Amino acid sequence: MESFHSFMAWIAFGGTVIKSGDPAEQSKRMKYMDVVTNAIMLQNVADLTEVLHTMSKDGFTITTELVSSLSPYIRGHILRFGQWALNMEDPPSPLEPKPVPVSV
Repeated sequence: MESFHSFMAWIAFGGTVIKSGDPAEQSKRMKYMDVVTNAIMLQNVADLTEVLHTMSKDGFTITTELVSSLSPYIRGHILRFGQWALNMEDPPSPLEPKPVPVSV
């Protein structure tokens, strides 16, 4: 939970302090941040799975030690304050889970 909350605090725009004293606004902000954090984590996991699948197809051995060192909380590729351009004509690819053979 500490890693999740640290990741959520890092993602939060405008800081982690909720400036409104209204409980409804506080609840909305927390739910929004929870959804955004989980969406980013889901995309991280999908990207990691795709890379692991490609590596296994290329002949690399995927071990439990390698997989256990991965985290859905990676941040290096996220442009928090970068350019945000939404292209509503180009929807994201559907999530297509692929098996990753893990050697014990």
